[in-house]
Amino acid sequence: MAWVAGVRFKPAGKIYYFDCENIELVPGDEVVVETIRGIEYGIVALGKKDISEDKLVMPLKKVLRKASEADVKAYKANKEKEKEALEICGQKIKEHQLPMRLIDVEYTFDMGKIIFYFTAEGRVDFRELVKDLAAIFKTRIELRQIGVRDEAKMLGGIAACGRVLCCNGFLGEFEPVSIRMAKEQNLSLNPTKISGICGRLMCCLKYESELYEPRGAKECKNGEDITRIKDDCSGTDN
Repeated sequence: MAWVAGVRFKPAGKIYYFDCENIELVPGDEVVVETIRGIEYGIVALGKKDISEDKLVMPLKKVLRKASEADVKAYKANKEKEKEALEICGQKIKEHQLPMRLIDVEYTFDMGKIIFYFTAEGRVDFRELVKDLAAIFKTRIELRQIGVRDEAKMLGGIAACGRVLCCNGFLGEFEPVSIRMAKEQNLSLNPTKISGICGRLMCCLKYESELYEPRGAKECKNGEDITRIKDDCSGTDN
């Protein structure tokens, strides 16, 4: 067993577990943790609890400390620097006439690296851009190409339902969504009605898909066999 806490680095980001055996933590606490890319600042999403090691990816990195006033001040300063870095990188992309769209910039807490997120139709030769950025910022530079779903998650927006995008509001991770889910729920297969602003199938198609499992499908949950039965649906596959 291991004492761990779940930490997020972005408001709707993935939750990562960290060893916190000697620190008492509750949701909302600000912490400084050790990660594979350096020292990072995050927010506790799941308070301290004891979890079996076979359910964790070992070895765990540690929670170094609860964030101090100086840590919070440094984190906010980094956020201001990210705005400046976004503008500078955007200018350099134009100068090099690169076919890429800059989406976001992220400093690691210890300022050991700056990560620039971008989208592009294909592969981009950005070696000269990296050299320029390294000369300006005097630190390690990483350019990371992302997909349209990640772009929507980072930028946010309003979905067809009138609410903030699920991916931007609360979904920590994307789950696979298929056209079969829309068929089983007898929804219109019009792409404009079942696609999100990212152009991919809406994440919310996943929410009720389990209720439409084939007749007689069973799963064991909390030690009990549960049989899920669905009504015949004219939209299911033949």
